[in-house]
Amino acid sequence: MAKAKTVFICQSCGAKYPRWVGKCSACNEWETIVEERETAERDPKRGEGLSNGSPPMPLTSIEASTVSRIGTGSHELDRAIGGGIVQGSLILVGGDPGIGKSTLLLQISRAVARKEGTVLYASGEESLSQIRIRAERLNALHENLFVFAENDLSAIIGHMEKRKPALIVVDSIQTVYHPDFAGPQGSVGQIRECANQLMHSAKRLQIPVVLIGHVTREGTIAGPKVLEHIVDTVLYFEGDRNNLHRIVRVIKNRFGAANEIAIFEMKPTGLAEVLNPSEIFLAERGEKSVGSIVTCAMEGTQPVLVEVQGLACRQSFGYPQRTCSGIDTKRLSILSAVIERSADFPLSSHDLFVNIIGGLK
Repeated sequence: MAKAKTVFICQSCGAKYPRWVGKCSACNEWETIVEERETAERDPKRGEGLSNGSPPMPLTSIEASTVSRIGTGSHELDRAIGGGIVQGSLILVGGDPGIGKSTLLLQISRAVARKEGTVLYASGEESLSQIRIRAERLNALHENLFVFAENDLSAIIGHMEKRKPALIVVDSIQTVYHPDFAGPQGSVGQIRECANQLMHSAKRLQIPVVLIGHVTREGTIAGPKVLEHIVDTVLYFEGDRNNLHRIVRVIKNRFGAANEIAIFEMKPTGLAEVLNPSEIFLAERGEKSVGSIVTCAMEGTQPVLVEVQGLACRQSFGYPQRTCSGIDTKRLSILSAVIERSADFPLSSHDLFVNIIGGLK
């Protein structure tokens, strides 16, 4: 057994340093370096880099297995992720606090419990009574849905091996800790180790695992970027709290196409899927709206009609403003420069405001 080694790891990007520094040179973030202790174990039975795994085999001799999927109870979400949840897959769901991650996963858990059998919901943030109250509001109560409050990873994997559920949800991965790994909950090392252990258990037991992940101020998944490389599918929740509509965007998918979206509407009884997103994006648009145009945007394989609002007015100060919502500011600057050169219209002396209706980007 080797001695525990002290390393300093950036919580934002996972970069390692031999000593503490105030600013990470890899991601340019301040105060993200934390100290962790890693213990390196060496098995004397292993030698020359050989492992106890399977030997190399010709690709042509490997039998192709059919992919078995589980329905989520939502037609739009099943379409976005390629037809349903794949057996033994690891899915990461991220989004802002309060946007509806736990609500959607509780609804999915109820749908899977009703059709497939036992579902385990491990909560590291909420009490059982809180989950019960939400489940009653969402009409998500079912005898096959088992909920337990647990932060210990070994206990969660123990329940997986004992009950062999059809699905397990971990809410959230930042609150789970590995008892044999040094470091506090939510640290880079703990998140990486817990995700690895859950990935191995999911593949070995052929049980799909869904992880709920926190996000940083920039909107990215909290923890090292390697967390997104470990999982099979990454889903991002997008939307404004003041808007009733939520967009689930598929960022990564090993079992289907990426960049697909599923649109939901937040209601008192939970998230309801929207089958015709173009209708809701154009619902409040008048017949003769000045400064408004309808365009077609491709979100994966789904065409969506969206409204783009634009306004140009003479500048009040020395430097013109470029204010955007749903479109990149630099792209607006390029478009205004092209219009000024091609159409000979002095947009450089105007304040420009552009807004994409519905929360799309």
